[in-house]
Amino acid sequence: MLVTTMNDVPGRQITEVFGEVTGLTVRARNIGVQFGAGLKSIFGGELQGLTKQLQESRDEAKQRLIEEAQALGADAVIAMRFDTSEVAQNFQEVVAYGTAVKLA
Repeated sequence: MLVTTMNDVPGRQITEVFGEVTGLTVRARNIGVQFGAGLKSIFGGELQGLTKQLQESRDEAKQRLIEEAQALGADAVIAMRFDTSEVAQNFQEVVAYGTAVKLA
């Protein structure tokens, strides 16, 4: 499955548009990671535990996007984007969205 942030695929023709597809995940922050982040905020530096959790959330959202596109019969997703927000204290939402298409 080709997933791109571009609005087209150079050298390929879009023959069918299936529409918008999304992949969504909502995760609670790990208490151990939160504690480590609190300590890190005193001394500064990257919050590696939170970085790892956010990357895992993005990967999961993207995989769900791909599965939804495949279920429609698409072989590519164009104009893919991520969006993230805090649903409630300590709950992070990550959504991947784009347009499912069939390429020639």
